[in-house]
Amino acid sequence: YPQVKESMDYCIETWDPRHKGILEEPHHNTYDIEFWGADGMCTSFYLGALASIDQMGSFLNEDVSNYKQLLESGKKFMTDSLYDGEYFIQKIKWKGLNAPDPINLSKNSWNSDYSEEAKKLLSEEGPKYQYGKGCLSDGVLGFWIAEVCGLKSPMESELVKSHLNAIYKYNLRHDLTEHANPQRPTFALGNDGGLLLCTWPKGGKLSLPFVYSNEVWTGIEYQVASHLMLAGEVEKGLDIVRTARDRYDGQIRNPFDEYECGHWYARAMSSYGLLQGLTGV
Repeated sequence: YPQVKESMDYCIETWDPRHKGILEEPHHNTYDIEFWGADGMCTSFYLGALASIDQMGSFLNEDVSNYKQLLESGKKFMTDSLYDGEYFIQKIKWKGLNAPDPINLSKNSWNSDYSEEAKKLLSEEGPKYQYGKGCLSDGVLGFWIAEVCGLKSPMESELVKSHLNAIYKYNLRHDLTEHANPQRPTFALGNDGGLLLCTWPKGGKLSLPFVYSNEVWTGIEYQVASHLMLAGEVEKGLDIVRTARDRYDGQIRNPFDEYECGHWYARAMSSYGLLQGLTGV
């Protein structure tokens, strides 16, 4: 527990130094970039971690009042400021943070320097590679992790279910013929179906959204599908699974190799969540 606490406290002071219960400072994520400002995906991770250390510390009779307070503040922020009435979004923020101006920061990172055009976009939209008002398939991922680990989701179930239903409604495509994907289209293309990583059904798509937003990843498909099942939406979850498996039926793609960044990519192991989603075990 002392090491867990040390790690948790480091996370708080690094990404939530103003103790709001949200990840506000730029934070790295699975899209190989930093999100600036609070977002549903990474804040759901944070709230799950706070709920977890609350349970651990309480069991050990440790003082966890600080973590409880942060958890409640974060839940309120997600509900009041990130929930758009249907799904959780990102509130992009790059001013008033501890992190330096992203234009200066980019000069010391693997990103190329901001061009004049990019600087103009920054002043209008914020740092590049965000998702803003988009409907993100990973948008409540932390709450799924909590549930599959046997921890009650820290967020009200109806809001989580609403986000999951929005993913199903907006991001699942049974035919991608009209979909433009400038990244790695062989994951899903043409008359394939698939669950897109992010869409902007209500407008507000950024000029430079996060790089993989137009792709389809089976690891996310299974995660969303099993989370829908846990929320009682079994048929919607099965629809996503069938759509994914139709791409890997052995005619074009190897049914035992759902490749992503490489062959047998580990994210597809989220499919084990289907066992829990369908059985409750």
